[in-house]
Amino acid sequence: MNISRKDPDRDQQPTKSMGRGMYTIAWLLGIGLLTLFFSGHEEKRHMQRINPNQNPDSSIQDGQAQVVLKQNRQGHYVTNGTINGKEVTFLLDTGATDVSIPAHIADSIDLKRGRSIPISTANGNIKVYQSWVKELGIGDIILEDVDANINPEMRDDFILLGMSALTKLEFTQRGNTLTLRTINPRNRSL
Repeated sequence: MNISRKDPDRDQQPTKSMGRGMYTIAWLLGIGLLTLFFSGHEEKRHMQRINPNQNPDSSIQDGQAQVVLKQNRQGHYVTNGTINGKEVTFLLDTGATDVSIPAHIADSIDLKRGRSIPISTANGNIKVYQSWVKELGIGDIILEDVDANINPEMRDDFILLGMSALTKLEFTQRGNTLTLRTINPRNRSL
């Protein structure tokens, strides 16, 4: 009489192989998720170094809107804001006469181009288009009817916040912070 016995190791082979395969897939998924998490985290840290004012510290005191900005690592003041209700990023530039908007950003926020005018920049003479901004905002600060230009030579993803906007504000620098404050009409000297 021939009695066959089942080999228990042979019956478990497919199960063991599937278990190892699932274990390997779980490890690969875990490594992939960690990579995504840390790459997103690093991108966020990089943006925070460039623009430490993504949500600028803003308040209203005695009827005056105030925003406190922190310097970035390069010593610049970069902040998020709005032009005509659309989100943009500003780089404060006291050397710029007007708010200077790269053409690709102006197109995306539907700014109209006026006449072409020559201007002198640190990089030489260029032609820009006159424009104006109906409403410019940084935190609680809202400025209306601000002269601007559309600059087809700029490739950056930020707008130079020049003196056409900054002269409508008081600004004070202390250490690595800059406080922007709306000018109280009672204190405005003409």
